[in-house]
Amino acid sequence: METNRSDNKSTTEPADGTAAKNRETDAIEEAYRTHSRAVFATLVRLIGDFDLAEEALHEAFIAALEKWQQQGIPADPRSWLVSSGRFKAIDVIRRRARFHRAADELAQRIEEIAAANASVSEREIQDDRLRLIFTCCHPAIDPKVQVPLTLREVCGLTTEEIASAFLASPSTMAQRIVRGKAKIRDAKIPFVVPSLTELPERLDAVLSVVYLVFNEGYSASTGESLTRPDLSQEAIRLSRLIVELLPDPEAMGLLAMMLLHESRRQARLTPDGDLVLLEDQDRSLWDRDLIDEGKLWVQRSLESRRVGGYAIQAAISAVHADAVTADATDWPQIVALYGVLMQATPSPVIELNRAVAVAMADGPAAGLEIIDAILQRGELQGYRLAHAARGELLRRQGQIDAARAAFRRALELATQEPERRFLTRKLDALDQVE
Repeated sequence: METNRSDNKSTTEPADGTAAKNRETDAIEEAYRTHSRAVFATLVRLIGDFDLAEEALHEAFIAALEKWQQQGIPADPRSWLVSSGRFKAIDVIRRRARFHRAADELAQRIEEIAAANASVSEREIQDDRLRLIFTCCHPAIDPKVQVPLTLREVCGLTTEEIASAFLASPSTMAQRIVRGKAKIRDAKIPFVVPSLTELPERLDAVLSVVYLVFNEGYSASTGESLTRPDLSQEAIRLSRLIVELLPDPEAMGLLAMMLLHESRRQARLTPDGDLVLLEDQDRSLWDRDLIDEGKLWVQRSLESRRVGGYAIQAAISAVHADAVTADATDWPQIVALYGVLMQATPSPVIELNRAVAVAMADGPAAGLEIIDAILQRGELQGYRLAHAARGELLRRQGQIDAARAAFRRALELATQEPERRFLTRKLDALDQVE
C-alpha cells in the first residue's frame, strides 16, 4: 500500500520549531551579506561616528537574531536594521553618559550632522554608500589613507584584501586605516555631503575606490572562488550613480572598463571553477549587451578629448571585445594603447601588462626582456602575476627549468585557490616535458 505523501508532509517541521529558527538564522546571515555595509553607511550618515555606527550595526543584528525568530522576517530587512541600529546608538550614548560628561555634546553633534546630511543628501546624492565614499575622500585626509579607509569601512573589504590590492603588508595597511579614522575624529571632519561644486576634487579618490572594489570582485585576492560577483556588481552600480551625478570622462571610462571586463565573467571559469585565460575563453559566452554598452561609454569618454587612465584601459578592453578569436586580436594597437597608458598613469603593473602585449605582438623574447627589467629594478618581486607571466614566456621559449622556477615562485605567492590550481597544472605539464 502506497504512503500518502501529503499526509506525511504535515509533520515535516519539528514541534520545537527548529526549521523555522533555521530559516530566520539563514535570513539574518543573508541580510548581513547583502545589507550590512549599506546599513553601516546609513548609520554613519545618521550618527556621524564610525565606531559608534559599527557598534550599533552589530547590536542591530544581535537584536534581529532574537526578534526575527520570534516575530518572523520583516518585509524590509534593511529598513528594520537601520531603525534598530539608530535606537541601539541612542542606548550606547546613554550608557556612555554615565561616565562621559561630553555625552550631551556628542548627542548634539549627531543631531546636527544628521540634519545637515538630510538637507543636502536627498537633493544631490541618493545613495548612502556613495555618499560615505565621498565623505571618506575628504581633502583633509591623506590621499594614501583615503582609499584604504573607504575600502575597509564602506565596502567591507578585509585589511588583507586591501593590502593585496596596494601590494603592501597587512600591518602597514592597518596602520593607515587607523590613522584615517583618527584624523576624522581628531580634526572633527564633518560627515556631511559635499556640494556639487566640491565633488570634482574628490572624484579621483572615489573612482579609485570603485575601481579597486571591482578588481577584488573580478579577481578575488584570496579564497576558494576566483570572483566575487557581489563586489563587481556593486562597483558597477556605484559607477553608474557617479556618471549620473558627474558625467566626467574618467567616470565614463571607468564604467566602460568595468562593463567590458564583466562581459567576460562567464567565460573565465570552467564548470568546476578553474581559471580560463583570455586567449582560451569561449567568446560565445561573452555578454554582448555589456560589451555594446561598454563601447558606447568608451566612445563618449574619448569624444571628450580629456582622456585618462580608465578610458585608455577601457579602450584596450574594447579591442579585445572586437576580436572574434584570440588570434584575430590587434596586438599592435593594444601595445600602442599601453604606451599611452604608461604616459598617463605610469606603474610597474601597467608596464607588466604592456610586456605581455609586446610578447603577443613581437614574440616572447621581447616581452621577457621587459619583465626581467622590471624585476631587476626590484619592482613586483612579490607580485604573483609577474612571475606567472615570466614563466609562461620562458615556457614558450623552451627554457623549461627557468619556467618551472618562475611558476613555483608564482605559486608561493598565490593565495587564491583557482590560481593555485592553474599554476600547479602548469608545473605538472612542465614535468612531462623531456
